Amino acid sequence: MTTRWSPRRLLILGLLVVLGACDKADSPAASPASPPTARWCDQLPRPANAALERVTVATDWFQVYRVADGVFALAEPYQFQEVISYLIVGAERALMLDTGIGLVPIRPVVEQLTRLPVEVINSHTHFDHVGGNVDFHRILALDTPYTRANAAGFSHAELAGEVAPDAFCEGPPAGADVARFHTQAWKPSRFVADGETIDLGGRVIEVLHVPGHAPDAVALLDRANGYLWTGDSYYDGTIWLYVPETDLDRYEQSMARLVALAAGLKRLFPAHNTATADPAQLAKAADAIARVRAGAIPGTEQPGQRKVFQFDRFSLLVSKPLLEGRKGDQTRGGSGLTTWP
Repeated sequence: MTTRWSPRRLLILGLLVVLGACDKADSPAASPASPPTARWCDQLPRPANAALERVTVATDWFQVYRVADGVFALAEPYQFQEVISYLIVGAERALMLDTGIGLVPIRPVVEQLTRLPVEVINSHTHFDHVGGNVDFHRILALDTPYTRANAAGFSHAELAGEVAPDAFCEGPPAGADVARFHTQAWKPSRFVADGETIDLGGRVIEVLHVPGHAPDAVALLDRANGYLWTGDSYYDGTIWLYVPETDLDRYEQSMARLVALAAGLKRLFPAHNTATADPAQLAKAADAIARVRAGAIPGTEQPGQRKVFQFDRFSLLVSKPLLEGRKGDQTRGGSGLTTWP
């Protein structure tokens, strides 16, 4: 019997190979004959995370790290997205950046880390960052059509590839209903704008609108401590710039804005793979996308009219239609849910 592979699953398998190779800047491309799942799982815990202080919490799914004073990273390493959410604690309240993919409730873990009132803000509203939003009462969001559309939730039909057997390192979490996995609708309690500040008591967080990867992407800046939460604008790994809602012009502009902050930064806190990254990588990523768009780098063909471009510590997965200047749908989407014709 011949197994039929969907484009979505082929992309997942290809990305697992890329993710396995992206942390080894001097190694050759991963062999297609090597099991991609083993390559990905064999990296866990990623060295950058293993060097961090691990925080003991009652959970079999999340791995929690103390990445700075009053800052906790809540990682989900056993699903291929390797999503990381962050709890930022002040003296009077706490801010949750993202709520994970939603396979396991994140709020009970948050409540083990702080008793303070918690507000949520999302780095963007792709499904893998809003899965636990429904369990929180206070959610800050940008007031955009894209945000409003994604707040309605993502159906199982859209997310079935995220819970396929090869999407997990050690199988799905206990109790997860993979046959009906979806994200529930949520509602913003307050809208925020670019440049707005959130005072947590002794810690002020600035909201920066950095569209490109998604129309409603934000970064958070703790200027006093030199911390920048980058969301999906930058992380060590394969940065996805291929869905129709991606805008490469705006991504370049947003990266230039973040690069301008780099001199005052001590650490980056990305939304995938590793809970910390070097601020110097921002300039490298900005230069990389400029070179890719200028046609200075050939790249490697991927399924679904995509190319991957390899750099030191990261790669860019970019759609060929976007490279050709075609614009996609800016009103609805989420990390690979839509495909190009």
